Amino acid sequence: MRGLEQIPWIYDAMCAISEATGLARWRGWLARGARGLTLDLGCGTGRNLPLFPAEARVVGIDLPADSLRRARKREPRARLVRASAEALPFRDGTFDTVVGGLVLCSVVRPDVAIGEVHRVLRDDGELRLLEHVRSVTRWKARLQDLLQPAWTAISGGCHPNRDTEAAVLRRGFAIVERRARNDMRRMALRKE
Repeated sequence: MRGLEQIPWIYDAMCAISEATGLARWRGWLARGARGLTLDLGCGTGRNLPLFPAEARVVGIDLPADSLRRARKREPRARLVRASAEALPFRDGTFDTVVGGLVLCSVVRPDVAIGEVHRVLRDDGELRLLEHVRSVTRWKARLQDLLQPAWTAISGGCHPNRDTEAAVLRRGFAIVERRARNDMRRMALRKE
């Protein structure tokens, strides 16, 4: 069974609600900072694509073909590639910017995906992330652990209890800018 995240109209409806309650500003920050050749990691239905600056040349990747079709309608100029974040089909140091919006919570092997991002990002490039993360509040973290198996099955892969920030730092990135709101993080990172 596909999860909610793989059904484009449901995913877009869930995102629209989140964006109306504040996520839109953070999504705008995520895309506005892109420069040069930009990879939109897990572009999904393309909600970030219209937000990128005109000078950014955007390549979006994702696996579900129906999500990529919807993304194509949102931004016909973007180059879209059906690919996994864990096996990026690009040469080392290809991208000036890599953007990930609510994607690392859903990949099967986040450490592998982050390693692939590190590989395809130029040495002077920037990784920009918007992610929900494991709560620092003990009772909320326990609740995330309790709900995780059911939520992962229903959503189609999202793990609400992942410590994505720590995972990115373990894979050779350093935070340049970070903002936290509850269990949401937006980060700009550089290779160490």
